[in-house]
Amino acid sequence: MRTEIEKRLGVSAYDIYGLSEVIGPGVAADLNRIEWGGRTRGIICDSVAYQYVREVCPEDSVLKIGMVWPLPDDLIREFAEAVDQLWVVEELDPFIEDYVKAMGYAVTGKARLPITGELTPDIVDQALNDRPQTEVPVYPDSLPARPPKLCNHCPHSYVFEILRDLDLTVIGDIGCYTLAALDPLNAMHTQTCMGASIGMLLGIEKARGAQATKRTVAVIGDSTFIHSGITGLIDMIYNQGAGTVIVLDNRTTAMTGHQENPASGKTLSGDPAPELDIEQLARAVGVKHTVTLDPKDTAELRRVIERETASQEPSVIIARRKCILKK
Repeated sequence: MRTEIEKRLGVSAYDIYGLSEVIGPGVAADLNRIEWGGRTRGIICDSVAYQYVREVCPEDSVLKIGMVWPLPDDLIREFAEAVDQLWVVEELDPFIEDYVKAMGYAVTGKARLPITGELTPDIVDQALNDRPQTEVPVYPDSLPARPPKLCNHCPHSYVFEILRDLDLTVIGDIGCYTLAALDPLNAMHTQTCMGASIGMLLGIEKARGAQATKRTVAVIGDSTFIHSGITGLIDMIYNQGAGTVIVLDNRTTAMTGHQENPASGKTLSGDPAPELDIEQLARAVGVKHTVTLDPKDTAELRRVIERETASQEPSVIIARRKCILKK
């Protein structure tokens, strides 16, 4: 299969989904490796658990799993049959441990390690080396709290201040603006998953009636809207919803590192690219009431939000102002 793909497309094909054990050697096979040490105990581990094991058990042999599916049966057999004791160190559910047991090997794992919460070097050390629990420093309650919040002068803050003052129910989405749920704004009331805000707004309208849209809005960032919000907007129009959607367009993908997106006019490498017009897109899917404004003009922003939420027509408000951290 790999050879045929390479021949037809004139490219080198790399397997990044862990299928190399099925269709032939590739990247995944290089990620699973044995690091031989003492043969009294062998430890199978993955991810951050590998770092903890190497720190607290430097003399033991380790099978480092770099691609967890499909698991490398032959490598596991080679490793398990060469050590006296076999351990699996992994966070949360015993996925690898159960797999190795199903292969017929006796293995120690969750009988000594917690099945919930994150592992730490100290936890791994206690379980594998029978070390006493170390003292964890307890900091006094008098230290000032420093909860996360939006940056000072963040353009999203203007929107959430207005929504809070109008006492609207705000259906949020995934982005740095989700911090508006916390102090000092306290202006987001629910957030489920990426792109869900518009669908939830429609669901509330269908469950509680059209009057609910006068006191409820969906808020979604420009990147999230492009990623998975457009289908929700189409669904709202198709199902005759009347909600108000506010797209927070800060001209970047701020939460994950200020990457460009299709609405920023640049590719990820910074080259010029066609700039997606979110307002035109909204009109194309059937939204008749659309407006783009600067959220720093709070008087105009408030007027538009009040007007659109009072309407019985679907609307999209694009609050466009560059992220305060973007040059």
